Amino acid sequence: MHIITFEINGSRHAGVALAETAVSLAGAGYTDVLTFVAGGAEALAKAAEYVANPPAEAVFPLADVKLLAPIPRPQKIICIGLNYHDHAIESKMALPEKPIVFSKYSTSVIATGENIVLPKMSTKPDYEAEFGVVIGPGGKNIKAADWKSHVYGYVNINDVSARDIQLGSSQWMMGKTFDTFCPMGPWLVTADEIADPHNLPIWLTVNGEKLQNSNTKELIFNIPHLIEYLSAIMTLEPGDIISTGTPAGVGLGWNPPKWLKPGDEVVVCVEGLGELKNTCVAEE
Repeated sequence: MHIITFEINGSRHAGVALAETAVSLAGAGYTDVLTFVAGGAEALAKAAEYVANPPAEAVFPLADVKLLAPIPRPQKIICIGLNYHDHAIESKMALPEKPIVFSKYSTSVIATGENIVLPKMSTKPDYEAEFGVVIGPGGKNIKAADWKSHVYGYVNINDVSARDIQLGSSQWMMGKTFDTFCPMGPWLVTADEIADPHNLPIWLTVNGEKLQNSNTKELIFNIPHLIEYLSAIMTLEPGDIISTGTPAGVGLGWNPPKWLKPGDEVVVCVEGLGELKNTCVAEE
């Protein structure tokens, strides 16, 4: 199932994207995606029945709605740094012994089609294609072997980064959490649609040029490991997002570096998750 948040006629809806239509789930009792995710398997079954024969007033042409981020304001956006073998090699850094963890605030989240605003205070804005994992049933001290029962689905993420701010101190977060620095979408794909999340092509283009091209099998710390590690420290909750890191090919890794510029169109794709497309603009 492709779960979306969308706006039409001044109203916001949680919904499901089909081939050419968006079906609002308001009539099924769900007004936001975070509540829907928290409803778990029961909510999914109810939505599947509803979407199979929806009332006419719940159906809109997909081309007519404005897609928002699937979860516009996640409670947690947990990011993993230096988590692809190929990216560690290009960064000339040793493989981490434990996950490198930072976060983005929810104010950084934008949808496909919205603008990435390049801040005045940075001269080195960069892109990072990432594979996002959305938590379903939460918990504390989750065992790696139980990871599948805690994953709700997956989403494309662009971990936009101001490298000069990020690397200007020992803490990465401030260079990662500018407003608009977490494009996400276009939809949340439920876990049942992805046969093997550890073998998915992942790529990114800027103005049509493919600059990142890898596979999630390059992950250093896989999803079971991350869920066990993170849940030993914090309670994971429904709708929390783990952004699992970026592969080789980031702007910083090129010679000369390929920094984002106003007018650049950035597209992130993980196989099976659709296309996340954003245009860069200068901060006014």
